[in-house]
Amino acid sequence: MIGKLKGLLEEVDEDRLLIDVGGVGYLVFASARTLGRLPGKGEAFALLIDTHVREDHIHLYGFLERAEREWFRLLLTVQGVGARHALAILSVLDPAELSTAIMAQDKAAVSRANGVGPKLAQRVVHELKEKAGRLAVISEFSPPATGGGAGRAPAASGDAVDALVALGYRRSEAFTAVGKAAAELGEAAGVEALIKSGLQELAR
Repeated sequence: MIGKLKGLLEEVDEDRLLIDVGGVGYLVFASARTLGRLPGKGEAFALLIDTHVREDHIHLYGFLERAEREWFRLLLTVQGVGARHALAILSVLDPAELSTAIMAQDKAAVSRANGVGPKLAQRVVHELKEKAGRLAVISEFSPPATGGGAGRAPAASGDAVDALVALGYRRSEAFTAVGKAAAELGEAAGVEALIKSGLQELAR
């Protein structure tokens, strides 16, 4: 199994590239984000590879970052998501943005990917919410560890996110803004304070 390739960039197509490794050309599929970050033709670079072996073909999928490869593998665990769907999602959302979208249950962000409809996007954010913990770059709102107010902070944060979404902000960006507000204001912050601070964060 091929896990990494290092060579010279031969050519780039719409959804793939050709890398020359010691005179052997390897055809590698990649996300638009990865393809857009490649060096010029003839320049040296390296790719992490995920090899898929089927009865009728062997496909190589390439990634410049380990995080993108891990998300690719995780996306493939969702029923109905194939390699092309996974690459399409990673073409519109980088690993940090995808993590935020899943934690915020923002199916609209995921459905921006070519060929990913609302139903499949909903399945992605639903099925990966629990699995995504080890890859998440931001944490979900955590309830207070002690005290009688346990559970109030997450509820307030959730209400604040819903309020910002109602104002027209995307759920992912509202989730991130309220998360930063909650971290700054503390676990006892109320809904109004979180909304105000969240709006200030979004205005920056």
